Amino acid sequence: MKELLDITLIQSHLAWENPVQNRAAFEEKIRSISQKTDLIVLPEMFTTGFTMQASNVSETMNGDTVEWLKKMAKERDCAISGSIIIQDNGKYYNRFIFMFPDGKYTTYDKHQLFTLAKEHEVFTAGQKEVIIEYKGWKIKPLICYDLRFPVWARNTSDYDILLYVASWPKLRINAWDALLKARAIENMCYCIGVNRVGLDGKGYEYNGHSAIYDVLGNSVLEENPIEKETILHASLDALHVKKTRNALPFLVDKDHFELL
Repeated sequence: MKELLDITLIQSHLAWENPVQNRAAFEEKIRSISQKTDLIVLPEMFTTGFTMQASNVSETMNGDTVEWLKKMAKERDCAISGSIIIQDNGKYYNRFIFMFPDGKYTTYDKHQLFTLAKEHEVFTAGQKEVIIEYKGWKIKPLICYDLRFPVWARNTSDYDILLYVASWPKLRINAWDALLKARAIENMCYCIGVNRVGLDGKGYEYNGHSAIYDVLGNSVLEENPIEKETILHASLDALHVKKTRNALPFLVDKDHFELL
């Protein structure tokens, strides 16, 4: 297991339903990163914003954005992740993609669809828990609204990191702040949340608050919250996870169940 996992979060404005413009903007940001990093994380629906017009902007797993992720991961020699709208076998998914530097990838389809925005009427919910193994770390990816449902996040797989990508509006940002911290504490893991900023095509405002919390719920980032476009860096410490869980073996007392 890599003792220190270097993470880069890109908190960005998103051009509404414009994959070409968003890929170009993220490419510029990714190439501006001067330090070595193991993982770059982009927001939810990072090529389009949180739109329900899936038929207009969806891609396939052979499409431009997946190929772009392969190119950028190889160029930076690191993993890159975020969610996009994917059409697969006639259905639409809000799909998280974790692209490894060698061009292989793992995907997770958003489970809890945001009924308030009628996401469930357009997209198909994923049903599978996904655990990504990367450099000895076990990462569980989740997407935005998943954050409100602790059972779906419960640490039954001995993971080290919960990773949320989101388009979480300013109107409810207090819930984002509180729940990210709670998920870190209750699951005794690092909890990462990457949100966007700016206005979307429907006039909703997003104010970021991307964050990383450690096993005890302490902020890893020096500045928190941050409400502007920014690139954030942090190192996650494997020894912190191990020592804290050994000293405070709360996970041993958890209820045992399986996510179906």
